Amino acid sequence: MELLKEKILKEGRVLSDSVLKVDSFLNHQIDPLLMKEIGDEFANRYSDEVITKVLTIESSGIAPATMLGLTIGAPVVFARKRKSLTLADNLYSASVHSFTKNETNEISVSKDYLCEDDNVLIVDDFLANGEAVKGLLDIAEQAGAHVIGVGIVIEKGFQQGGQQLREQGIRIESLANIKSLTNGKVEFFD
Repeated sequence: MELLKEKILKEGRVLSDSVLKVDSFLNHQIDPLLMKEIGDEFANRYSDEVITKVLTIESSGIAPATMLGLTIGAPVVFARKRKSLTLADNLYSASVHSFTKNETNEISVSKDYLCEDDNVLIVDDFLANGEAVKGLLDIAEQAGAHVIGVGIVIEKGFQQGGQQLREQGIRIESLANIKSLTNGKVEFFD
């Protein structure tokens, strides 16, 4: 997706050989016009599938997932990283380790919002080691839902998560796949 790649090159900041900061448009401040284009692109790439639910994880996956849900007319369910008084039981849960934050969270989705009749598309902002996607796959499996694929805004293709998930037969559509962040420069796979 050229618009996204241009935005990454213009506004993204390479903090190290493995960390790209895109908080000016994706995961702190949100560019709603770009998010709408991202939702439309995911809808186009998965137009051969019937999606009944879009599943993501808080918080950075919510904007692109919501725009996809808006485009296709499907509800968006997000896994919470912390339990609340209103979300304490009747849950599907999984452990997810965040490389960027160096912490492990127990993510949860209410059993009221995901079931065996659902065709789920998982959406997230980044794919690096694949931990968030693996946690969401675990939750979908607990629900008996059918996962039709994964939509990723930015994949760090130089890390192993995407390859490992594809080797398991999971369809992944990444809108921007980064080959390298070496020497402070973003390089994309074709």
